[in-house]
Amino acid sequence: MRTVRRGVTVITVLLVLATAGVIAVVFISRFHGPLLPYCTVASGADSEGGVSASSPSTDFSFTPEQAGNAATVAAVGLRLGLPPHAVTVALATAWQESKLINLTGGDRDSAGLFQQRPSEGWGTYAQVTDPVYASTVFYQHLAANADWASLSVTQAAQDVQHSATPTAYAQWEAEARAMAGALTGETTGSLTCHNLSIAPSRLSLATAAARDWGTSVLTGPHDPAQGWAMGSWLVANATQFGVDSVTVADRTWTAASGQWSAPTANSPTGGGTVSLHQIQTAPST
Repeated sequence: MRTVRRGVTVITVLLVLATAGVIAVVFISRFHGPLLPYCTVASGADSEGGVSASSPSTDFSFTPEQAGNAATVAAVGLRLGLPPHAVTVALATAWQESKLINLTGGDRDSAGLFQQRPSEGWGTYAQVTDPVYASTVFYQHLAANADWASLSVTQAAQDVQHSATPTAYAQWEAEARAMAGALTGETTGSLTCHNLSIAPSRLSLATAAARDWGTSVLTGPHDPAQGWAMGSWLVANATQFGVDSVTVADRTWTAASGQWSAPTANSPTGGGTVSLHQIQTAPST
């Protein structure tokens, strides 16, 4: 999915004026409605080759919901000790099977991000529609093939999924590599989210982090890749948890700008040091 609607209605009127042989074309545009939230990842960023100067400049775009699910898939892979290539395979699979939406149903009894079937032994319905469980069991099946790391993305995905369209995963490889690059920390500041409306949240960030990462504490010093992986996870989940700024090393993302930029003078520095700010719940009156 390379484009998203951004809530913009454009009405263009062309006025053609013919005067003394001169034709003037005037564009009058009117915009209506707020811009919808969306996330992007640099199309030249990937988890297995860095950022290529020759890659197209157009970014891949997706919704915050897709970004949050992708962040969970990546975090679970890292928690299990798997390399970025495994995350690329998992994300390409989820793009094909569900467009990174945690679907409540599908073909026959398929459900969840990976369209896993309880009748085929993948788990209960509640389990396969839990992104953490679904990601975990996908990686377990992937790693069960001793040769998975030497396979192409689509071959590795097919070995797990046994799809009737075995080559379909290849069409999502570019998006998957770019997202995996950002969400595993192989590339820095390549994932960002825009037009977010950040409000206080009663959801527990610590609980979600523990489920995805195996630790409830994301802030503090980390090695650079881990710090950027956690920072990107926070940006992807900013709306859910009321996070309006994230700092990794010497760069800061803010919801207001939708961009990574240089931090203030008092921001923490270090290879992978992470800090964040949450909008606090207003006190009850």
